[in-house]
Amino acid sequence: MDFTSLLSSFIPSWASVCLLLGFFNYLGIAGSILPGKLVPGAILADGTRLHYRCNGLLSLLLLVGLLVIGGWMDFVSLTAISDRGLELLSTTFIFSVIVTLILYMAGCKSNDRSASLKPHISGNIIDDWWFGIQLNPNFLGVDLKFFFVRAGMMGWLLINLSVLAKSIQVANLSQSMILYQLFCVIYIMDYFFYEEYMTSTWDIIAERLGFMLVFGDLVWIPFTFSIQGWWLLSNKVDLPTAAVVANCCVFVIGYLVFRGANKQKHDFKRNPKALIWGQPPKVIGGKLLVSGYWGIARHCNYLGDLLLALSFSLPCGISSPVPYFYPIYLLILLIWRERRDEARCAEKYKDVWAEYRRAVPWRILPYVY
Repeated sequence: MDFTSLLSSFIPSWASVCLLLGFFNYLGIAGSILPGKLVPGAILADGTRLHYRCNGLLSLLLLVGLLVIGGWMDFVSLTAISDRGLELLSTTFIFSVIVTLILYMAGCKSNDRSASLKPHISGNIIDDWWFGIQLNPNFLGVDLKFFFVRAGMMGWLLINLSVLAKSIQVANLSQSMILYQLFCVIYIMDYFFYEEYMTSTWDIIAERLGFMLVFGDLVWIPFTFSIQGWWLLSNKVDLPTAAVVANCCVFVIGYLVFRGANKQKHDFKRNPKALIWGQPPKVIGGKLLVSGYWGIARHCNYLGDLLLALSFSLPCGISSPVPYFYPIYLLILLIWRERRDEARCAEKYKDVWAEYRRAVPWRILPYVY
């Protein structure tokens, strides 16, 4: 493909616009009407708290089922996303820019004094647009932050499944593609099975909704996390049995650490007396958990996330650095985020945080970092 053809493939079409808007409309309707557990969010500065309907798993299964039936009846093309990948990328990026500009203007004009919608204006336009002005803006009663995270994770799976359908269509289905798809399906389905845990993450409880989160959720997650699938669609990789076994071990260890650490943190926030590994939790300052995974490293969940990201790339072999973009990027991002978290916690907890650091000296990887 020459440069002109490549450039033209990024130009949005009405088909890509309809695909994107159709996806968002489905999520909005399904998220509002399908049954799901109503989970209370964190208590905000003014004592209020939002409630989230966690029906993402049901919404996802219903959508995939409808697409499979539609594809079987020739109503929809299962390769539509993979056929229009670059179009959808640019369309989603433009949508993210427009949405965050609207959020910025709405936030500047808001006189709401609640913790969810109170404007936080620094005076720096770029900072305010990038980091956002309001904590939990909503549209027609839908919390946009939670909605966009859900859209990004579902979008990642839909891209992968479309790439899988394309590889079957062109007779290029490989063991590596199956391995990559299997790991991603387990990870994404697990995310939605434990979707309520998302309500206690830093992004949901503390980050305002600006371009950083909107772009990250709608563009970065689905389109960069799926690079391995796109790469395998065009490249044949034959892995030896030992490599397959090692890859599976990396995935399993990463999953156990990631899910285990996040579950311990979520359970502790809901019930500070909940047992961890069969023992009462050890706490510093009445707030900081030093039991289980959180006694091994201060951000042990990041280690699990990094191992999972690596496991998604290992099916691609080592012939190219391209499929390793995701774990490399994630390593940089999580170190940056860990530094931000450390600074905020040091300011918030002061002497208690210093004591916690002495009790748990390692940041992410014990004895290394």
